[in-house]
Amino acid sequence: MTYCGRFAPSPTGLLHFGSLVAAVGSWLCARHAGGRWLVRVEDIDPPREVAGSARAILAALPAFGLVADAPALFQSQRRDAYDAAFERLRAADLVFPCWCSRAQLAAEGGMHRDGRCIAAPEPDRPPAWRLRVPDVTIDFDDAQQGPQRQNLRDEAGDFVIRRVEGYYAYQLACVVDDAFQGITEVVRGNDLLDSTARQVWLQRCLGLPTPAYRHLPLALDAQGRKLSKSGQAHPVDPAHPMPALRRALAFLDVQTSTHADSPAALLDDALARFDPARLPRLAARTS
Repeated sequence: MTYCGRFAPSPTGLLHFGSLVAAVGSWLCARHAGGRWLVRVEDIDPPREVAGSARAILAALPAFGLVADAPALFQSQRRDAYDAAFERLRAADLVFPCWCSRAQLAAEGGMHRDGRCIAAPEPDRPPAWRLRVPDVTIDFDDAQQGPQRQNLRDEAGDFVIRRVEGYYAYQLACVVDDAFQGITEVVRGNDLLDSTARQVWLQRCLGLPTPAYRHLPLALDAQGRKLSKSGQAHPVDPAHPMPALRRALAFLDVQTSTHADSPAALLDDALARFDPARLPRLAARTS
């Protein structure tokens, strides 16, 4: 099977250094394998979106030499696919409606574990929908972080796949779109490692293929916090891409020449020296 990787930013702010590291890492892995590299805009949470950020991110990537092999896929245009997946789960009795309040969930330890809602149905209020999670342990081998094991019932419980507002949750949309785009390896930040077992289980429930996974170390600020848009991480400057691109490659422990004079030349030089086995495993401060 031809390798296919992807970078999937959420449009909740401008491209920052942590996201650039993930984009560069996924691009290098795809090109090293002689495969395709795609971009997906995960715009399924309108209340969190920042106007114009999707357009800005898509414009910034080529400025850093990161050119996708197909037009970007927007999750906001994929509602029919998520509806179809949801109906398959509902037909198999794998989901249930939930009207629980936060207080009720807190009394249950913050999660459901019994496959049914503990609150009384409220016909005048739409429910969230949760996946019934059995007592099952998911094992997978992460290419960067090593063997992983998670008991879904104990550590995730019956998790939400469609929210009260009608928006589909990240876990379902991600699984459906990775299969649709033919992703063979998911290369992303280590903050999403905990989501992987839930996604593997959803893939099994929907009869979808399970890609390989590689979770890259996180870029931290001077206080040891993950760089993120919600944490007001400073955006990288696509008008002057070389400094941030060199920093991203150095963070990934990829050696480069000092003579490259453009992002494309720098990435070509990095790719010639790139070895996935040398990628770092632990998070590191960037300042």
